[in-house]
Amino acid sequence: MTDHPRAWIRLPSGAALDLINPSPQAWTDQDLALRLARTYRWGGESIWPWPLSVAQHSLLVLALRRQWAQEAGAPLSLALQRAELLHDAEEGFLGFDCISPLKRVLGEPFRIVGDRLMQAIATRYRMPDWTPETHALHKRADSIAAATEAVHCTGWSEREVREVLGITHPVLDSDPLQALHGGTPWEPWPSDVAAARFLAELRALAA
Repeated sequence: MTDHPRAWIRLPSGAALDLINPSPQAWTDQDLALRLARTYRWGGESIWPWPLSVAQHSLLVLALRRQWAQEAGAPLSLALQRAELLHDAEEGFLGFDCISPLKRVLGEPFRIVGDRLMQAIATRYRMPDWTPETHALHKRADSIAAATEAVHCTGWSEREVREVLGITHPVLDSDPLQALHGGTPWEPWPSDVAAARFLAELRALAA
């Protein structure tokens, strides 16, 4: 037995990433985009032909934060936009979107692995620390996105979102991503489309 456990995964580029001791340079931007586009929210359940990817969810949260910042007359910095885009990026390497109640059951070892991955991502992409204000705004956007996805993408009713899922934030009618990319409102994108759109945003914010 080794005193230094490893958990290697192969990435689309052919590179390898150790999930337990992740290097910030172990993956390409394309690796991250593809992994997030192939990682699905809501356990992969969908009322559409495709499940909703973490990549598309991340773009929705970013679109909401940009919209609010523009309305407030205080556009987001590139660093804050990267933080919004990459807020769930570790899930692409873990391979699934773990809901908060399950994370608590899985316990401290799972949290540590996720935190190490997120720290490597934050280092690679120069992500700023959340302040109380920016974190509150992020959590609001993330929760509104979740409530809306639950109804429009997964098939929960608004009552079930409140009473079963415990999400009290409003459900949106208008899809910010449809306004940007066209298509049918709230329809999950195929994985290649989600990866390309995520990658284009990541590269623009890293410029």
